[in-house]
Amino acid sequence: MATGKRQVREKSASDRQIRDRTLSDKVYESILAKIMDGDIPVGGKLPTEQMLSDEFGVSRPILRQALKQLREDDVVVSRQGSGSYVKRRPEGAVLDFAPVGSIADIQRTFEFRAAVEGEAAFLAAERRTDADLKELQDSLTELDRCIAEGELGVAADEIFHVAVCNAADNKYFVAARSSMKSNILTGMNLTRNLSLTKPQDRMKLVQSEHYDIFNAIEARDREGARQAMRDHVENARKRIFEGG
Repeated sequence: MATGKRQVREKSASDRQIRDRTLSDKVYESILAKIMDGDIPVGGKLPTEQMLSDEFGVSRPILRQALKQLREDDVVVSRQGSGSYVKRRPEGAVLDFAPVGSIADIQRTFEFRAAVEGEAAFLAAERRTDADLKELQDSLTELDRCIAEGELGVAADEIFHVAVCNAADNKYFVAARSSMKSNILTGMNLTRNLSLTKPQDRMKLVQSEHYDIFNAIEARDREGARQAMRDHVENARKRIFEGG
């Protein structure tokens, strides 16, 4: 009986955490929309926590989760004893490719990818075969062509990342990534579309990160491959919020 009660309490606590996270994501996206719409300008101060809690009908802890995510995204900055201020305004083009309502999910997908693909790259550096290297090189060559011709290159980008998971020689990396494929492609479409709005140097920078991953895998540098992949995915996440 005691075990059953404990399981009920644990399930209740888990359900509450999921509800709180969903609420904080909604608040996060609502504040982000205000910033992107220019309602709160760069350098402007956000309303107080109490005012925001009242506006969105949530508790202060839930609001603080949303503000924490905005700080991690480098969109707002907190000043001790003064409040939170807008540090940067993400480009309006973000909403052309990912309407508010999906951005929190995209951010979560990047977190998932950094963890899973970082470890896949680590093992790929240890286990890769010549055939794996050729598959990776072929995808990089296709990405080079896409950049030269001004194409989006999402398919080639996806092939590269799948090839890293294949090179890890563990079907569960591929399966885990496949389970999130539609979310991953949404994020790739967003980041590559945003990069196309920038000078070509942006796409070349992204491609250089791919080559860093490839070079580490080719050299059997496990730690280097893991870090290069994690840096690449984290940089992709951050690039969503570059702006004025």
